[in-house]
Amino acid sequence: MSKVTLAEAPPGVEGSGFFATTLDKAIGLARANSLWPLPFATSCCGIEFMATMGSTYDLARFGAERPSFSPRQADMLLVMGTIAKKMAPVLRQVYIQMAEPRWVIAVGACASSGGIFDTYSVLQGIDEIIPVDVYVPGCPPRPEAILDGVLKLQEIVKNESLNRRNTPEYKALLEKYGIATDNGNG
Repeated sequence: MSKVTLAEAPPGVEGSGFFATTLDKAIGLARANSLWPLPFATSCCGIEFMATMGSTYDLARFGAERPSFSPRQADMLLVMGTIAKKMAPVLRQVYIQMAEPRWVIAVGACASSGGIFDTYSVLQGIDEIIPVDVYVPGCPPRPEAILDGVLKLQEIVKNESLNRRNTPEYKALLEKYGIATDNGNG
């Protein structure tokens, strides 16, 4: 049986009684293993997320044991299910209220692309209104797929530069969505 480690030490210099690494890597490791999810569930994908949080799949073992239902106390937005165009401004406002750094996972076919609902009233993917970091496929995706999406996001968070949110590229991305760049707390 192989040994499983959840958080490996970042690259650095190791010696007798000390370990040195960059601040970016240390903070990335801490952030990646302490994500606070905000579930935005509108349909069946929300039920799969509930199973993911339960004891069988236990999302808490990856550092996301505190689901938040307040945008100001969360940094990982999980959008699950069909988003009607009337709901789009609400979802956008939730995203804007989240403090930086913030990350988004589109869970399931409906959040990713509108799913089977190719109609005038359904948003054809949440990336039309907010930036998305990870897409989880499925209709609905199994809890294992949601866990895989969170693990992929953890890799992004671990390797993200502390200065990324201040770069002209990131500011241009937010401006593309019409989101003010005043630290995202609009």
